[in-house]
Amino acid sequence: MAKGKKNGKISVIGAGNVGAMLTQLILERNLANVTLLDIDEGMAKGKACDIQDAASILGYDKVVKGTSDYSEIADSDVIVITAGFPRKPGMSREDLLNKNRVVVREISLKIKEFSPDSIVIVVTNPLDLMSYLAYKTTGFDKRKVIGMAGVLDSARCSNQASEELGITQTEVDSLVIGTHDTNMIPLFAHSKAQGKSFKAVFDQSRQSKIAERTRNRGAEIVSYLKSGSAFFAPSAACFSMVKSILNNENLTLCASAYLEGEYGLNDMFIGVPIVLGQDGIEKIMELELSDDEVNKLKNAAEQMQNAISRLGI
Repeated sequence: MAKGKKNGKISVIGAGNVGAMLTQLILERNLANVTLLDIDEGMAKGKACDIQDAASILGYDKVVKGTSDYSEIADSDVIVITAGFPRKPGMSREDLLNKNRVVVREISLKIKEFSPDSIVIVVTNPLDLMSYLAYKTTGFDKRKVIGMAGVLDSARCSNQASEELGITQTEVDSLVIGTHDTNMIPLFAHSKAQGKSFKAVFDQSRQSKIAERTRNRGAEIVSYLKSGSAFFAPSAACFSMVKSILNNENLTLCASAYLEGEYGLNDMFIGVPIVLGQDGIEKIMELELSDDEVNKLKNAAEQMQNAISRLGI
């Protein structure tokens, strides 16, 4: 258990694909015990039973409990919100706003009531807006509410770059900031392939191709699945964040964070590089951006401000 952590307990709210797979990853790696909560108690209990039955096969000794009772999330170190309506073909993340703001607000109130000392990771879309809503509703310290976005977006960028070069994904390290939508911004000067900057490896045409593929990857997956959205990579992204917090790894990664002047932005959640440790966001890193990247970030922020006004909080 990481220094400063009391229980090594994780709660996952939402027993859909992301929540269940995240739970499996946490248990498989013996990271922590998990409370898997869903308003559909049968769904939570059924998946918890199934995951627990794999313990003797895969060799883990951590346990998961399925429930619909919010009192069971008490004393959690980290709570991950995955509950909400999924994207369907043709839907943007903002199309989900009216549906999911009700869900996230209710969950946030329960977290505030039963686990006020936890760190909250938000996965529900539209992610940056739902992170903002969770932060405002819980009243938690800004370091303790984090949106899972940049980890996933950066991984998707790395995948596209590795395919373009015909190298393994472990040889690529990408950095993507901005909102978790088509306004995300791959930072090619700060991304590397085999130790070299993307700027040095890819010409402008290939950079544009990688950026476009990265921005559209979520919608591409939705179009194939038809009745759901991505869950393998999102759950892996969540796991890396939970692990960094619980083990106090102080990883540098991109995530949606509340800004108060960083990058010239205020009172919004947006994807930026952070250092993530046992207390949540230990530091927001301000990187040097090109004029084009600055303009793109300002445009994303303007759209975010307009969306925030529609939250009604």
